[in-house]
Amino acid sequence: MPGPFFFAYLLYLSFMNVKLKPEKYLRYLYLPNLFGTQRTKEILHVNPTVVPARAEANEVSVTVYHYDANTLEEKKSDSVEECIHYKNSGRITWINIDGLRKADVEILSNHYGVHPLIAEDILSIDQRPKMDEVEGVLFCLLNMLYYNGTKKTVETEQISIVLGQNFVITFQEDARRDAFDPIRTRLKIARSQLRQRSADYLLYVMLDLIVDNYFIVMEALGEQIESLEEEVVRKSNKKSLARINQLRKELIVLKRNIAPVRDLINSIIRSESELLDDRTTKYFKDVYDHIVQAYDLSENYRDVMMSMQDLYVSNVNLRLNEVMKVMTIVTCLLAPATVIGGIFGMNFDIIPFAHHELGFYLAVGIMFLVPVMMLFVFKRRGWF
Repeated sequence: MPGPFFFAYLLYLSFMNVKLKPEKYLRYLYLPNLFGTQRTKEILHVNPTVVPARAEANEVSVTVYHYDANTLEEKKSDSVEECIHYKNSGRITWINIDGLRKADVEILSNHYGVHPLIAEDILSIDQRPKMDEVEGVLFCLLNMLYYNGTKKTVETEQISIVLGQNFVITFQEDARRDAFDPIRTRLKIARSQLRQRSADYLLYVMLDLIVDNYFIVMEALGEQIESLEEEVVRKSNKKSLARINQLRKELIVLKRNIAPVRDLINSIIRSESELLDDRTTKYFKDVYDHIVQAYDLSENYRDVMMSMQDLYVSNVNLRLNEVMKVMTIVTCLLAPATVIGGIFGMNFDIIPFAHHELGFYLAVGIMFLVPVMMLFVFKRRGWF
């Protein structure tokens, strides 16, 4: 709990009519907040046996791209019922849902033949990235990663992709953050490769953009690691240790989301689904190479953080040794003066030079001469 000085400081500010921000100070009243344990709970609190309740989205945005090599129809709506008639139209349909509601997911699932287990996974949270193929529908679930520069944390957004015959349905949680804008741009280009290929090629482009976005997040973390390494080398302190601990937690989030995506892409490559064209397999192999590279880079980051923690401990021990060396040298230099002063301070009636007129100067001279000789010897031996 905070000490009396903390409350006295708050009382002083109140008398001085200083406007306080309660959220800035009250968070220190909870002791674990001082050590950043709340982020640890967010990362490690995963229990697959308990299904967490997902809050219904206040607003739902539906965007439909209905296209072939020659034509493109773009439509925006706030109701999923308007997407039903696009099935079996002979053209490729991409339905993007921003904001999840159980009723909307069930309507689309029933109409496009999506299995109830897949609909349940779409509505769930904190799911491990995976790929399932159920009743002629290929389902991919993975997380989009974003780096919050203000909080310096890695944030996730669950993305669900359903691939069917000539249609792709994507479910996103937050419409404000979207990595699919390059797809929308490419769809507006007539005779583009995306417009000429089948729906599985659209799935490839989506997965490729999500994986490429991982590198953007890793680049931001890499910059933090570089600056932290310079800080640890130059002047490491408890703040540096706290930053090391924080970055290690964010690397846990990064690795937890990257490693399963490698298995997801590999499952797509090995799949014999009729929804996947053989010509598209080489593109998924390219995504697989990227995700393997991202995974290896995350492992390198982890090794760097472990080395940095060892470096911090070594620096702390080195400073401690320096302090102990200085204290030891000072103790050794004061030892002759202590001995000489102790000898002349004994309660004997007869002590040589005790009553001599030069006795005091002789004793003080020896007290200074001996430490100087000791310093010379220490310097010759390289002890400092």
